[in-house]
Amino acid sequence: MNREILRDTVQQLFANNKGLLAMDESTGTCNRRFAAAGIPQTLLMRRDYRELIVTTPRLKEYIGGAILYDETIRQQTKAGVPMAEVLMNAGIIPGIKVDLGTKPLAGFPNEMITEGLDGLRERLAEYKIMGARFAKWRAVISIGDNVPTSMGIEANVHALARYAALCQEADIVPIVEPEILMSGNHSLRRCEEVTEMVLKRLFYQLYRSRIDLEGIILKPNMVMAGAESGEQNTSEEIAEATVRCLLNSVPAAVPAIAFLSGGQSPMDADAHLNAMHTQSKGHLPWVVTFSFGRALQQPALAAWKGNTVNIKKAQRLLYEQTKAAAAARLGDFHREVETERWK
Repeated sequence: MNREILRDTVQQLFANNKGLLAMDESTGTCNRRFAAAGIPQTLLMRRDYRELIVTTPRLKEYIGGAILYDETIRQQTKAGVPMAEVLMNAGIIPGIKVDLGTKPLAGFPNEMITEGLDGLRERLAEYKIMGARFAKWRAVISIGDNVPTSMGIEANVHALARYAALCQEADIVPIVEPEILMSGNHSLRRCEEVTEMVLKRLFYQLYRSRIDLEGIILKPNMVMAGAESGEQNTSEEIAEATVRCLLNSVPAAVPAIAFLSGGQSPMDADAHLNAMHTQSKGHLPWVVTFSFGRALQQPALAAWKGNTVNIKKAQRLLYEQTKAAAAARLGDFHREVETERWK
């Protein structure tokens, strides 16, 4: 492990108030979103969409790194240029999703475990040759009746720690993503309790695995009530609970926290991130930024519709979403202004 390489990568990813663009949807997830938008679910259409993203003008102004999927990092644009190379030429660092998705955790109903550790050392070496300098592994934790269990949490944080160790061995920065899902009828308070418990167990495992905390990125959920709970919380309440949870759970040695959007609307994700910064007034011990997927991409995908005549419009919308997210990182996002602009 070269600690200087890890630290330098993290610094470059988030320099000048930038965040990350998550464009690492699996083939199945991408196809479902295409189907909902009336777009043919083909390899070529997925290539065209990803080319639309990586060639968006001025994207580097607000995006320091882009997380790719295995299919994407192996694809080339219509001009024959690898997607990762397009990003690098634009001043954006390529990253790669390395987990292989979730499966039911045997013996523990309603809980999942993320797979992909077998052969990961060799895959990381290959991705590094392709240009990837950071990676992502997502663990999924549900809140419900009698879940999560202690075993469900321990199995997932142990896998995250093993993944992180393999990444750092390869001088690749690991994004550690323990996502508490929004689905469910749990309260804001219950989400905070579970998120804090998961993060504390995660960092214990990272410590036991001798992970260099200054060479990782944490990608957590925001603390929110379940989507089916009916509980309505303000951005300020969500921000307060989230920051309190992080301060109680995340060591100050961690250089950056980049939130997932987790199915939130672009407006909500930005407003909640913005509230964290307006409340903290710059006194958080970490860089606190975004690693959004749908919250950045959805307006562009809806505008594109699989039609080449809509590419410029879709790229403009993607750029504007990244600009809004970057403003939220600075505490300079204004929902009223953005709502008016998107009318």
